[in-house]
Amino acid sequence: MLTVLRNGTYRRLFGAQVVALLGTGLLTIALGLLAFDLAGSNAGAVLGTALLIKMLAYVGFAPVINAVVARLPKKPVLIAADLVRAAMALCLPFITETWQIYLVVFLLQSASATFTPAFQSLIPSVLEDKRDYTRALSLSRLAYDMEALVSPAAAVLLLSVTTYNNLFLGTVFGFLFSALMVAVTVLPKLQATGGPATSLWQRTTLGSRIFWRTPRLRSLLALNVVVAAPTAMVLVNTVVYVRDVLGRPETDLALALASFGIGSMLVALCAPRVLDRFGDRLVMLTGAALVPVALAAVAGVIAFAQPDSGWWWLLGLWFILGAGNSTIQTPSARLLRDASTEESRPYVFTAQFSLSHACYIIAYPLAGWVGATAGLGWAALTLTIVAILGSAGAFLSWPRSETGTDPSVTEEQAVEKPTDRSSARR
Repeated sequence: MLTVLRNGTYRRLFGAQVVALLGTGLLTIALGLLAFDLAGSNAGAVLGTALLIKMLAYVGFAPVINAVVARLPKKPVLIAADLVRAAMALCLPFITETWQIYLVVFLLQSASATFTPAFQSLIPSVLEDKRDYTRALSLSRLAYDMEALVSPAAAVLLLSVTTYNNLFLGTVFGFLFSALMVAVTVLPKLQATGGPATSLWQRTTLGSRIFWRTPRLRSLLALNVVVAAPTAMVLVNTVVYVRDVLGRPETDLALALASFGIGSMLVALCAPRVLDRFGDRLVMLTGAALVPVALAAVAGVIAFAQPDSGWWWLLGLWFILGAGNSTIQTPSARLLRDASTEESRPYVFTAQFSLSHACYIIAYPLAGWVGATAGLGWAALTLTIVAILGSAGAFLSWPRSETGTDPSVTEEQAVEKPTDRSSARR
């Protein structure tokens, strides 16, 4: 897997991604402490609103800003987005009102909604060989999972010698380092991505229309729902189950979340070899079948298991949920790469970025509200139903006989006018 790092361009871009991720992890922890300082017992409501603003920026802002910058060179767009993120992070230590948190979070996450899809859509042009690209996806998945483990540990060490406000400086450094790495990297020269869509509205909706016209991408839409269900259960309700139901110490909360991350990392490590042997469809739909079963088991454990056995069941099921999610997430960008051209790729990656995050706007409230009002077992059962619906949609949308849609045809059909349909290529 590490052989892909021999590519100097990708190595620098991957280094930028890793450092920026660590900075983002520190930001998450420091933001929680800042919210507590400003709002006290209402900190949860402040953070919940900030997360909602983040998701709304990802879902609503990303397609529009990508359409605006689509014809611009990639390097200045990426650098500008990083500099905006660094500037917003630098503002956070000086915040004195909660509304200021919301404003800064919106601007920072809007910049991330600009950077991330553009960055992801660039990698297939850096690594044109499909096997190398698969290895890069596995490394990227490992980077996200390692961030979830390393950032809290780094924060604990830093907080032992400094205040949480200085954690924001780590975030600033991460974004500035990312901008520097992009600046010193020779990026592939890509053609302008204005594409056949001439209006802002056409460019904004192009990625979504390509999704709808490509069977594998329609399946990916449903798979995004499958992924959101266990992620919401783990991130929202683990603390409640571990601390309140099981009565275990804070360190066990970290162990439970680590179990989820380790399951994801293990699959990411094995992904290149498994995908070469079995292909995207079998691997991803296996994950889609596994996740609802594991979530149903979670509901059963919450309802019937004793506290001692419940802890061990939790670790095992969180490991399985992490593995199932990674089975879907790690190969997903391969579908985006195969179903797009160099010209349409930024739109397709942006559509995936927005549509996948839209699922969390539904899943997070379901996990929290149902868990708080009806109990964690009902929350797990509700999310099981959500995952089953997503899994069914994924199986139905990705027929076994589908061998791929010519991306040039997909793009042309996605932007054709009603009067031109008779002349569209088939």
